[in-house]
Amino acid sequence: MLLPAKTEVARQLRRYRSWERRMLAAPADRRIRSTFENSGYTLCVLMGKRCAREAADAAERYLRTTRVAYLRDESARPGPRAVTRRGPPASDRRTPAGR
Repeated sequence: MLLPAKTEVARQLRRYRSWERRMLAAPADRRIRSTFENSGYTLCVLMGKRCAREAADAAERYLRTTRVAYLRDESARPGPRAVTRRGPPASDRRTPAGR
């Protein structure tokens, strides 16, 4: 797995936190909210996460640890569970010949 440079992660995390503070101070300002959401998206892409809060947490962990320790910790974390659709049991399924 390729990891981004720590300097870039630190820069994007600072940017995200800065816009987060501004957005919390002026939640009705659409320009600020848009820029905050864009900074969150950038952090998500950089850290390979689905939401900005997860990405910010991952960035903070990454900056606190070595790359090897971060990869080990990330691989040990449970990922999102796959949702599967189950059909009726095989005994209830009708075959084309059994109609």
